[in-house]
Amino acid sequence: MSPIDLLQPQTSFATTRAKLEDLRSLLTAHQLDAYLIPSADEHLNEYLPEAKQHRIWATGFTGSRGDLLLGRDLAWLFVDSRYYEQAELEVDPTLIQIVKVGLEGQKTLEETLEDLGREANQHGKEFRLGFDPFTLAVSQYREFQKQIEPCGVVLVPLRENLVETVRSLPLWSETEPFPGFANSKLFYLPETLTGETPEQKLDRVREAMEKKNVQILPVTKLDQIAWLFNLRGWDVPYNPVFIAYAIITRQQAFLFTNPERIEPAIQQRLRSCVTLLPYEAYADHLRSLLAQAVSCRVLLDPKRSTLGTYQILKDHPSRPKILEADSPIEGMKACKNAVELAQMQQANLKASRAKIRTLKWLSGQLAKGNSVTEADVAATVERFYAAEEGFQGLSFNTIAGAGANSSIVHYGTPNPQRYLSPGELLLLDSGAQYASGTTDDTRTVIIGEPTAEQIERYTEVLKAHINCAMQRFPKGTTGAQLDGITRATLWQAGLDYGHGTGHGVGAFLNVHEGPNGISKLVNKPLEPGMVTSIEPGFYEPGWGGIRVENLYVVKDLTEFQPEGSAPSKVIWYGFEPLTYIPFDQRLIDLNRLSDRQREWLQAYHQAVVEKLAPTLNETEAQWLQAACVLQ
Repeated sequence: MSPIDLLQPQTSFATTRAKLEDLRSLLTAHQLDAYLIPSADEHLNEYLPEAKQHRIWATGFTGSRGDLLLGRDLAWLFVDSRYYEQAELEVDPTLIQIVKVGLEGQKTLEETLEDLGREANQHGKEFRLGFDPFTLAVSQYREFQKQIEPCGVVLVPLRENLVETVRSLPLWSETEPFPGFANSKLFYLPETLTGETPEQKLDRVREAMEKKNVQILPVTKLDQIAWLFNLRGWDVPYNPVFIAYAIITRQQAFLFTNPERIEPAIQQRLRSCVTLLPYEAYADHLRSLLAQAVSCRVLLDPKRSTLGTYQILKDHPSRPKILEADSPIEGMKACKNAVELAQMQQANLKASRAKIRTLKWLSGQLAKGNSVTEADVAATVERFYAAEEGFQGLSFNTIAGAGANSSIVHYGTPNPQRYLSPGELLLLDSGAQYASGTTDDTRTVIIGEPTAEQIERYTEVLKAHINCAMQRFPKGTTGAQLDGITRATLWQAGLDYGHGTGHGVGAFLNVHEGPNGISKLVNKPLEPGMVTSIEPGFYEPGWGGIRVENLYVVKDLTEFQPEGSAPSKVIWYGFEPLTYIPFDQRLIDLNRLSDRQREWLQAYHQAVVEKLAPTLNETEAQWLQAACVLQ
């Protein structure tokens, strides 16, 4: 089976051609020159319910990020470095031009639209760009206005989503029936897992609203809604969230979803704090609340709310005042309370134990001379995850890439015919959802004996990881600052990676959550209780890839001043590991590590043994102890 067969199960290239032709017929009907199909849906999700996978349906490209610009004759798919190789495998270049954003000579979506607008102007025309306003964040729309409208591009929000219109045509609705939507059963998390009741959380939200003097807060992000009401569901793959809107006022709260999937006992539990309404009632109810209010002020998060919601507010006859600011829910959700952190620690110990058992299993299979495929590795780690109490599912599609496949950053289709071979790297990035928390970790291991180049590059990536993990930083430090610190030694070695250094992680929620992260694009200060990954890497097509990833919680270290240091009024933070898995010592050149880096690594491996060896059987514990002895 070819890589394309494996990476593109959704559609054939011939089918893609027919879909694009049907979409182009609607461009003519709407007098459009192009239509934008972003990767997001009405809730700006990263992972989408199948019914909202518009770009995947139209192109066959399955990456979690990537925007399609469909013109009357040409089409462009814009992807970042995580998906350069994957896009080449999944997309027919005769139908869609793959634009590798970040490479020299490759233009961004905005730059491409600028060129198209200027070209149309030269012929005395305007360039009309259609889009669904409920799939575009307000902030992104503003960037479009600022950057491309002066070049002659007219932004045309449409009431219908053109992909959904085409999918409803008999040809497609009969051959590819529209999948179910918003129908998973919802379940309630007790305070023993969340640490707070919905009523307590609503009180905190309303206090924040009062300070900002706003009366209405529309909530469109699914993880915010799930966290606020202590509810979970499985409408979205890998993310325990459910399709819904919410509106919070000073006195009331409204939850818009499919009420039929909520058991009577849960409805009764929620009745004291929230009114349940159908999902479709969101827009009309928001208009009704605006009509009832006098001198109403509405808080809208422009980065996490769609233009569709903004238009409801802006076009309302009452002309409410809109305060554009971060939603208070986002920060509350990110800073885990003591109960959530204790649960996250337990979840990550379970996941660490499962990954350790997987690595031991792998070493045993190879020692016996048994053949092992990428798919075998992925199935094994999921089996060990599922054996732990409270397992709910994976937190994302397991990445098990061997050899050249390890350089595909989000290689999410482990191949049952790709056997592991001596001398190549295996990158295993996986995570699980437990009722107690969400996990995500990556280990890169060598199959057989490593080369000097593999050791050198792996050690440099590990050094970058350690530098970030042991970094103390003052209150107010942003993810962008730590991103540069992490890359410093890699840059000195002539190495780099195209993705961010880390992302926030939810408490039995999304494996990627904001507002915190560690990347050059994140200006949000890190605060105690935030959970983040640290995952530097290196990738070279054809050669392979390296990534080492742990989850950490931000801790207040102010009281733990270094010995001999002068008293300081500065508040200091640092990281505490949640993940405890040994790094592959065969790939580590200890001579390339500083004394502090070696001390950190030794202490980390010692902690791995102390925390997990007592929970393993004798054979597993012996393997772990040997894996943690640095040679």
